[in-house]
Amino acid sequence: MFKTFKNAWSIPEMRQKMLYTLFILLLYRIGAAIHVPFTDAEAIAEQFTLAGGNLFAYLNILSGDAFSKATLFALSISPYITASIVMQLLTVAIPPLERMAKNGEEGQKKITQITRVVTVVLGFLTALGYYFYMSSAGFLTDTGETVFGAFVIIFCYAAGAALIMWLAEKINEKGIGNGISIILFANIIATAAASVVSLGSYAISDAWNLVVVEVVGFGALATVAFVVFITNSERRLPVQYAKKVVGRKMYGGQSTTLPIKLNMSGVMPIIFANSIVAIPSTIELIFQSKIKSGGFWDKFFGVFSYNSWLYAILFFILIILFSYFYIMISFNPIEVANNLKKNGGFIPGIRPGQPTSDYITRVLNRITLIGALFLGVIAVVPLIVNIISGTQLGSLAFGGSSLLIVVGVILETTREIEAQMTMRHYKGFLE
Repeated sequence: MFKTFKNAWSIPEMRQKMLYTLFILLLYRIGAAIHVPFTDAEAIAEQFTLAGGNLFAYLNILSGDAFSKATLFALSISPYITASIVMQLLTVAIPPLERMAKNGEEGQKKITQITRVVTVVLGFLTALGYYFYMSSAGFLTDTGETVFGAFVIIFCYAAGAALIMWLAEKINEKGIGNGISIILFANIIATAAASVVSLGSYAISDAWNLVVVEVVGFGALATVAFVVFITNSERRLPVQYAKKVVGRKMYGGQSTTLPIKLNMSGVMPIIFANSIVAIPSTIELIFQSKIKSGGFWDKFFGVFSYNSWLYAILFFILIILFSYFYIMISFNPIEVANNLKKNGGFIPGIRPGQPTSDYITRVLNRITLIGALFLGVIAVVPLIVNIISGTQLGSLAFGGSSLLIVVGVILETTREIEAQMTMRHYKGFLE
């Protein structure tokens, strides 16, 4: 990996793309440090320090601490991710959008325009909800409670979400890697320092705590190796193309494979599952002032806290369910089978058409189960460590999913750099 980046840096065009990406990330981090007017940033940061395991804490990790500091980029890339997911679902569910998506480059441009509009709308709705939360929690100044203050705060957050979308697209156009993934990667790395400091403070407080932190460290290294192995694993289905004679030439007859990634859904099932399982903790945070200590609702929300066994079990189950759901909307075995049939391809021992589709579906179901169990283990093990050790560290609650995002982005970016270098015929650089 390091050799790939080093070789890419020696190529002027690739070096320019890498510097451009770093420049965009610098602009993003500057925006993540600009406070929105009429907000009490210190009070908000204190509240997020005390809270953990809820949806706000997860959004704070994805925003690189910008959410807890009420800065211009507090909403981070989340509205853009949500809009992309919504459009992906609608493309499968609505036939006109499906035809538009298959209409080549022109159709993709229209889908992109619609995604931008959806991102702006979701940005406004999210900013509106965040404003009402801050107002009810007393995180606004007197001016912030006025109509003018509400207008300024909401539009600042919405404009920040739109600007992040623009930055991500600029990375896609002129930089290296996927814009959404690169910004997520930068945010998680930005919060890593604070997590390391909190773990260090916890370790020096007691000898047993030091042992726990050492185990967590070794576990993180083993997890990285495990994630790399699973991410690069794939099931290759053999495909044979029939021979055909056109004029005096013979075409086809070659053998190839149809690769199916073991972890085809990536980190999306974890994001979906966490959004659902963290709802009770988020509601508790919003109505914290009205919940009596030791009362029914206090005990009820305690059962769904991130340091409870029920939270870990529900999280694991939802990850498996969403893994199958995401594969259903992102991979169509019938379409793959039809494409093979149109091009004269077939899987040896399987008849073309419906039997091929059924075979691919069976293989895909088994592969998806293994990938879902992998995601569940990666996401839930840090929660179990948190519960058994009693650390009460919110930084561990999302450690598995954050690590999966970081490793996935690095592997994805490395593959893209290698592909671009191969296209430029720099022979020997990848050996």
